[in-house]
Amino acid sequence: MNMNPMDILKNFQNIQSKLSEAQERMKDVTAVGTSGGDMVRITINGQMDVQKVEISPEAVDPNDIEMLQDLILAAFTDAMEKVKESIKEEMSGLTGGMDLPPGLMGG
Repeated sequence: MNMNPMDILKNFQNIQSKLSEAQERMKDVTAVGTSGGDMVRITINGQMDVQKVEISPEAVDPNDIEMLQDLILAAFTDAMEKVKESIKEEMSGLTGGMDLPPGLMGG
């Protein structure tokens, strides 16, 4: 099988361009992670930047700071999983369902 190096380069440039476009779209992707029955909510975007943290007064107990820390961690983890799933779906459309190496798109 003979492959033209120029075709490979052209395909690579095309993929690179699509990835750049996808990265721009990721700025608009958001996910909200929750914990404690919505007592803690964390919103992040597709670039993994925290956009908003909401903590209901019931979650704040000065005698149990550890519980609040656990709730924040759980909400953040939930948000990360949701945004990773959104990115995976976005990239699946971009790559036409082609399997990419694990971890390449934050998975």
